[in-house]
Amino acid sequence: MSERTDHLVAWVVLRGPDGRVLLSRRSGVSYGEGLWGLPGGHVGDDEGLAAGAARELREEVGVTVDASLLRPLGVTRYVDGPHRGTDFFFGADAWAGEPEPVAECSQVGWFDPAAVPDGALPWLGSALRTHLLDGVWLSDHPAQG
Repeated sequence: MSERTDHLVAWVVLRGPDGRVLLSRRSGVSYGEGLWGLPGGHVGDDEGLAAGAARELREEVGVTVDASLLRPLGVTRYVDGPHRGTDFFFGADAWAGEPEPVAECSQVGWFDPAAVPDGALPWLGSALRTHLLDGVWLSDHPAQG
């Protein structure tokens, strides 16, 4: 029997003036190697959700946002075998710095949120559609039995 793992993750949707969103190609990570995804990652026990999101954004793509200005977009809860987690999505329309691959990613690019590229994390299109485009706050994916 696999040991259960719990994940608390914060993702940031940077949206440019043309409506496109920043994605990064994941590299050197345990999940989603080589796939396009949002900047983000695990929130530490000693930090708030928005602070964790801002930290991950800075670490991965080198841009800075004021955590207090991050806009909550939605929450997704999932159960997938022994893995369960809660993903928090935050939006930002303003930031300091030019996005570039810094850590845990090999490439960055701007994409239409309604048409994520091939080779993206399998849930990315659904998450962007649900939380960003449709404005749905909660997405719940319990275990299928």
